[in-house]
Amino acid sequence: MDHTETLSGDHVPIVTSNSRGRVSFWRNVSGFWLLGLCNNFAYVVMLSAAHDILKQQETHNTTTNTLSASLITPEGRNDSNSTRYDCNPVSTAAVLLADILPTLLIKLAAPFFIHKCPYGFRVLLCVAAAASSFLLVSFSSTVGMSILGVIFASVSSGLGELSFLSLTVFFDRTVLGGWGSGTGGAGVAGALLYSALTQVGLSPRATLLIMLVVPAIMAASYFFLLEFPPSFPQWRSRKGEGLLRDPSAQERRPLMTEVPDDAEREQEEEEGSASGDPGDAGDLTCAERLVALRGLLKFIIPLSVVYFAEYFINQGLLELLFFPGYYMSHAEQYRWYQTLYQIGVFFSRSSLFCMKLRRVWVLSVLQCVNAGLLTVAVYYQFLPSAPVVFAIVVYEGLLGGAAYVNTFYFISKETGSREREFAMSAASVGDSFGIAVSGVTAIPLHNYFCSL
Repeated sequence: MDHTETLSGDHVPIVTSNSRGRVSFWRNVSGFWLLGLCNNFAYVVMLSAAHDILKQQETHNTTTNTLSASLITPEGRNDSNSTRYDCNPVSTAAVLLADILPTLLIKLAAPFFIHKCPYGFRVLLCVAAAASSFLLVSFSSTVGMSILGVIFASVSSGLGELSFLSLTVFFDRTVLGGWGSGTGGAGVAGALLYSALTQVGLSPRATLLIMLVVPAIMAASYFFLLEFPPSFPQWRSRKGEGLLRDPSAQERRPLMTEVPDDAEREQEEEEGSASGDPGDAGDLTCAERLVALRGLLKFIIPLSVVYFAEYFINQGLLELLFFPGYYMSHAEQYRWYQTLYQIGVFFSRSSLFCMKLRRVWVLSVLQCVNAGLLTVAVYYQFLPSAPVVFAIVVYEGLLGGAAYVNTFYFISKETGSREREFAMSAASVGDSFGIAVSGVTAIPLHNYFCSL
């Protein structure tokens, strides 16, 4: 154990490897928490702003410069339609599709070649795309420009998620808890901050411009907070300079610092599954990657079903659950549906530190029950008030967040060290696939209900 010498009987503070390990451990957990927060922030804000984005373009088309000013009745109803559901001409699912399809395409293709792009460059691309998304949507004057901004947010989120999940294999597995909690925190911070700032009178444009600080925090968290292994390929390709063939493989093992006692116990229980050389993942052939992907289906399918059901609710049904007699306007009700959902996600994505659930398929079934219940509720309009829906969407968020963190925890635990980096990035397609299918399904549903 490292320590400083004591001279002439003086008491000099002892600096131990254990204390350095604790600092390193918490720096890395905190770093991944902030990366999760910043990576999902733009994505969440775009969904929270979906109702406003569409309303803004509708207002521009009627030659009005203030958001929804001429189209909202004193009760908060959209006066441009006469249906009982107070519909926008375009479903918020259109924003969802723009927010998820680029992510889906990236997650489908990138795991087969992304290892050739150094992590440092990937993070810079994520930062640039996120900043561009806020700027484009802020200054948008057309639906097309708004959707382009949403696409940039999707590119940033998709590339960031698969990259940071792959990055976790270089660290103690506990950083997955930090990542999951951070992504849940992005939901709360993004939706709550957007709702709160617009509620107090800031325009959506000003609110989005304030959020440009988030990409800067992402860059700072990655480059200045994380402690990487000495040979980590920050700016080099994984195949560069003999990196994969170097016989001193021990130097390239995941960063395993000495951690607090409770984390040490879990680490000992999982000894062997967390160790290995993530650098070996670069040696996988395309055929081996496809075989590994097939083995991941038991994780990907339940995750896809959970996310299909919850985004079918969020972007297909919630905008139709409007209560005219409630003190909030339609837009305000929609924003708080999204905010409360994200609160549920945050708590469940943070649960990995205290509990783990292997049977994710149970969560899939429960989420499908939620979707069925709310579909019937939209058609028959039997729910008495908005607070009932508030409670349902919190529960919905709890199910979705738990499915996400437990899926990736058990992939990390049960996948061999050689395939683990690829598996973590490839499995991230599960939630995006489910979300994309829900968006495609929600648009005709929206059109059907709005024709009644």
